[in-house]
Amino acid sequence: MQSIGVIGGGAWGTALGQVARSGGAEVLLWAREAEVVEGINARHENAAFLPGVPLDAGLRATARLADIGACDMALLVAPAQFLRRVAAELRPHWNPSKPVVVCAKGFEVGTGQLMTEVAAETLPGVPLAVLSGPTFAAEVARGLPTAITLACADAGLGKRLVERLGRPTFRPYLSADLVGAEVGGAVKNVLAIACGVVQGRGLGDNARAALITRGMAEIARLSSALGGQAESLMGLAGLGDLVLTCSSPQSRNMSLGIALGQGRALADIVGERRSIAEGVATAAAVAELAVRRGIDMPIVAAVDAILHRGAGIDATIAALLARPFRAEAV
Repeated sequence: MQSIGVIGGGAWGTALGQVARSGGAEVLLWAREAEVVEGINARHENAAFLPGVPLDAGLRATARLADIGACDMALLVAPAQFLRRVAAELRPHWNPSKPVVVCAKGFEVGTGQLMTEVAAETLPGVPLAVLSGPTFAAEVARGLPTAITLACADAGLGKRLVERLGRPTFRPYLSADLVGAEVGGAVKNVLAIACGVVQGRGLGDNARAALITRGMAEIARLSSALGGQAESLMGLAGLGDLVLTCSSPQSRNMSLGIALGQGRALADIVGERRSIAEGVATAAAVAELAVRRGIDMPIVAAVDAILHRGAGIDATIAALLARPFRAEAV
């Protein structure tokens, strides 16, 4: 696995390309945006999504997805709601014996599928792994210390991927639980929006701590229902990612929630941003999945109601606070 294709030219894809280059791999990054391709190749910068971060001169970019087919492995970093389309475009150019690491976090709207389920349908037979955890792209790209989960059902492949991607300041911890890694990484974005609303409304740190803790209970219920392992959620892709994303306005999802809590309209917030806050779509997908599977996820349902169903923030918060008292372990 000497050559790595990165599929997605946003901040996270660019940061992962930078990590792979620091490990000595040949890296080719695919982006739809012509200015991203030109900026990386000519000026070694992704000014659109990762401004101010100098990139390795050996990181190359292309606008042709077919070019990725020559790579030994691929990191699939397209946004969650576009992953199916991008993977389908990749399929004619990809040898199914070569591994793909899914780096997007979310559930697909409509199907309720995890990203590995989408990838398995669109790239049949391809060995899959998941990379997830507490990561702000700019910090990763600058080489600041980061630890992540790399989940793979094939232990041998997982070990090779860890050796290929791991660096002293980018530390993958191997797991066999793809479901736990994906559910933790996806749902924490929804909870980060909720925590942002709490901050924007000035409800205090106690309320945010309560949301993080009870949100973890919702993640655990969903993960268990889908076949995930409880212990995985105590790791980097669960607790680690949840704490990071719900504690800093660097998080796109938390900052969106803060703006909502301050009274701004969702359409205005989204319209002024180029990067995607994955929790917006994931809230709808997970809320629908929870209803279909009979899983109690009141915080996720509340975020979905505010984002997509016209619910008022104050009334929604009041409804959450009026829920019956219950045992903590339930």
